Amino acid sequence: MAANDNSKRKKPNILITGTPGTGKTTTSSALADATQFRHINIGDLVKEKNLHDGWDDDLDCYVINEDLVCDELEDLMEGGGNIVDYHGCDFFPERWFDLVIVLQTENSVLYDRLHNRD
Repeated sequence: MAANDNSKRKKPNILITGTPGTGKTTTSSALADATQFRHINIGDLVKEKNLHDGWDDDLDCYVINEDLVCDELEDLMEGGGNIVDYHGCDFFPERWFDLVIVLQTENSVLYDRLHNRD
């Protein structure tokens, strides 16, 4: 485990991050299945629990309320055994994660993936 004060956790927490279309959700789901860890897709969580400040028509997405997201996750993260799937990492407390994985994809593959999304 990392040098953070994570001694209470019996299982690590992992953050999988990267730009849209890099395979975060696919990778996170497969890893969660293999490890029996909990997969937390932040986009889905925000929608399900209304952890947002409304819809941004220009960006075509919810405006995430970072404080609400962190409050929602605090107890889960303390317990460990989580794989968090989100495109950034800047608002999460560092102490939550033992490993951060940044996914990258070659631009032409990324373009095709994003272009084919609904």
